[in-house]
Amino acid sequence: MSERTNSSIRRIGLFIFAIAGALLIPQTRPLVAQQSQKEDQNITLRRAVTLALQNSRDLKLARLQYAVALNEAGVDRAAFHPNLYTGAGYVYTYGFPALPGGGPPSLFQLDYSQSIFNPLLKGQQKAAEDRAKSQKLEIDKVQDDVIVRTASAYLELAKVQHSLELMENERSSAGKILEVTRERVTANQELPIEVTRAELGQARANERIVKLQDREEILTAQIRDLTGLLETQALQVETTEPSFATDEQEAALVNLAIQSSRDVQEAENERSAREHIFRGAHLSYWPTVDLVGQYSVLSKFNNYGEFYKTFERNNLNVGVEITIPLFAAKTRANVALAKSQFDEAELTLVNKRQEVRSDVQQKARTVRELDATREVARLDLKLAQETVDLVQARFDQGRAMLQEIEQARLDESEKWVAFLDADFAKEQAQLTLLQATGQLAKVLQ
Repeated sequence: MSERTNSSIRRIGLFIFAIAGALLIPQTRPLVAQQSQKEDQNITLRRAVTLALQNSRDLKLARLQYAVALNEAGVDRAAFHPNLYTGAGYVYTYGFPALPGGGPPSLFQLDYSQSIFNPLLKGQQKAAEDRAKSQKLEIDKVQDDVIVRTASAYLELAKVQHSLELMENERSSAGKILEVTRERVTANQELPIEVTRAELGQARANERIVKLQDREEILTAQIRDLTGLLETQALQVETTEPSFATDEQEAALVNLAIQSSRDVQEAENERSAREHIFRGAHLSYWPTVDLVGQYSVLSKFNNYGEFYKTFERNNLNVGVEITIPLFAAKTRANVALAKSQFDEAELTLVNKRQEVRSDVQQKARTVRELDATREVARLDLKLAQETVDLVQARFDQGRAMLQEIEQARLDESEKWVAFLDADFAKEQAQLTLLQATGQLAKVLQ
């Protein structure tokens, strides 16, 4: 074969390959778009929690409040750091040269101050730092609240969507029962009151569907507000989610709750803050020590020559200022107040620990009770499903009427809804127990 023939074959092959690629590319792109659209429709519980934590306005506010608390502690701490002030001005004096504050008038002045030993100020500073720690705990508390609200709304939406599917089947069964009942009344095989009873069953199914649809809209809007999802994005929850059950015994749960309780930790920080204030107030009977300094530039037109033998234009004063309290009634009052506040904080901490202990014990009991209720609902549903199978077998053999099989399916739908309600109640109780014991973030983050 000649070289020209080989070149022609290669060009034809490349041309065919280009046409095939052009035909395949448009078919591939819609498939990718469909897959991404399908992924956008489903949102997992973990993803919803992550988005809620990223978009939570309450969490952002808690962080800003923590920054405010840190800055307040910084203001109290600034008294123990160097503070340098300067200024200039013009003052007319007649007679002895002095300013309202007691200092001499000057053209330029530079002042320095720094507290070295001031127990009351130091106690207030440490108290502000302890309260800033409590404000940081508020961030964790708000975070847990956001997680619980998001998880509760998500789980309830999953229950409502599943219940809607069941209620549609129930409405269908109620419609078939009504149709059969009317036929039997027409054939004088049933009393007319049975038609009213069948219509009532269908109306109840319609009522529940309307209420579930309204609840679905409310929960969808709530989840969109929490997660920041747009209205144009479809929202479909998934049924497979992490388990919220815990294997810890009640005593271990109580210990975990006391160790991780933000309320207990805040009470401990408040007790520590008031202890610092009490110690600072008690040490206020001792002298305070401040480092001070001043540089000033004076002028002759303020009549210094008439009252002083010598005049120095540049003046520098540096030293330590010691203030000794001889009789300070306010100090005694501050000590009494700080002592009573510290005793109050001590008792509050003891009460808070007892409250947490009782609360966790009650939550653990609630989980056990709701677990038992769920098991009853599960067995009740299982019995209804087995009843449907038996009636279906009899119906296939011609020994049961259509009305019986539809009624059995109607009962099964009711048991399904009851089981979903019991399962959701148990999950909610488990969420609150995890929140109380500090294990919530480990499960959902």
